[in-house]
Amino acid sequence: MKKLPVLLLLIMIVVVLGVAGCGDDGSSAAAKSSNSAQGRILLATTTSTYDSGLLDYLLPSFEKLHGVDVQVVSLGTGQALEVGKNGDVDVVLVHAREAELAMVHQGHYVDRHDVMYNDFIIAGPDSDPADLRQLTDIEEVFAAIAGQQVPFISRGDESGTHVKEKALWQKAGISPLGDWYVDTGAGMGDTLRMADEMEGYILTDRATFLSMQDRLELAIVFEGAEELLNQYGVMAVNPDNYSGINYQGAMQLIEYLISEDGQKMISDFKPYGETLFFPNAQ
Repeated sequence: MKKLPVLLLLIMIVVVLGVAGCGDDGSSAAAKSSNSAQGRILLATTTSTYDSGLLDYLLPSFEKLHGVDVQVVSLGTGQALEVGKNGDVDVVLVHAREAELAMVHQGHYVDRHDVMYNDFIIAGPDSDPADLRQLTDIEEVFAAIAGQQVPFISRGDESGTHVKEKALWQKAGISPLGDWYVDTGAGMGDTLRMADEMEGYILTDRATFLSMQDRLELAIVFEGAEELLNQYGVMAVNPDNYSGINYQGAMQLIEYLISEDGQKMISDFKPYGETLFFPNAQ
């Protein structure tokens, strides 16, 4: 498994932005040629599955089993879905279930499956200036942050984490505005580091937080609410939309992830002593 070089990734994003909404005739011939190369799959996935080390752990066994090289494009979920929608990768592994199902319904993706879940947490300064540890309701948490206007650091990048955060603000009936609300437009790791430097609160997936915990002063100040469930799904780009898609390779990866062996490997992934992703393939 290899992560795509930064330059190639940037080129792909430019291609996506330039041809958004185009069909087969408007897509990048070069990207499609890459997708169709025998023995290679392009996987667009959320930063948490890469930064946590899950893919480095999981994909080599798949590559050895099928003789397929998996190249990973690590993006926020929103960008990953757009990259696949435009035919520049073969398969996506992301965490925004409603958005995924909508794109399946629109015909951009096929063969979607739940793969695993974990949860989001609220991290913040250990001093917990908004007293979030005393609360039991996620709506109260967001109301306390906004009411006291303590720094809240948001990814602001339409990632799965950002989509969840916006839904939680909406559920609390709050439009977060003001100097206390900081929009980074960056990935989970960079946003966690900024929250740490600013001594602010942040919504983060548990896996990425644990993978960086020894480098941060932040602590978990709220967890366990039903609304913080973080479901991951995998699906193939619709081969009817793009002739160069490696659909066979995409399905091999999907079937591996939802297989008994793949699910057990996900369950056994405990780099910090606890399970980071809980398999629940459907």
